[in-house]
Amino acid sequence: MASIETQLQDLLKEAMRNKDTRTADCIRMIKTKHMERRTAAGFKGQLDDALWLDVIAAYQKQLRKAREEYAGLGERGAEKLPQLDFEIEVCGRFLPEMAGEDEVREAVKEAIVRLGVTEPKQAGRVQGDVMRAHKGKFDAAMVKRLIDAELAGK
Repeated sequence: MASIETQLQDLLKEAMRNKDTRTADCIRMIKTKHMERRTAAGFKGQLDDALWLDVIAAYQKQLRKAREEYAGLGERGAEKLPQLDFEIEVCGRFLPEMAGEDEVREAVKEAIVRLGVTEPKQAGRVQGDVMRAHKGKFDAAMVKRLIDAELAGK
């Protein structure tokens, strides 16, 4: 399978050939975000697929937040929603599929036992552990909700 950078470049070429400005603009924004990340002061990471995934996930998160804000505006924000949904979907093509609730619940239970956590105020430790172990595959909000539910039952 081709690298994410190659896939993005191919998609950009295809979008330009088809005069698909929505897709082309989205890919260009992802590439810009990647350039900003790798040229930032103090950047020492590898220029690999993991960096691309991190950049795309961060951009998708930013788009989701913007979508919530526009949706909250009602009619005034409604015209922006289709474009944001489109860009969120484009980002999703490159990201691993998110795990389901059962898989996340199992990981949360396992982490709670392994870390010996018994108090709700220690939820942050569990969340950090789970999110590090399953980077990019688990939804943070779902992890937090399941940790809170598990610890409330203890």
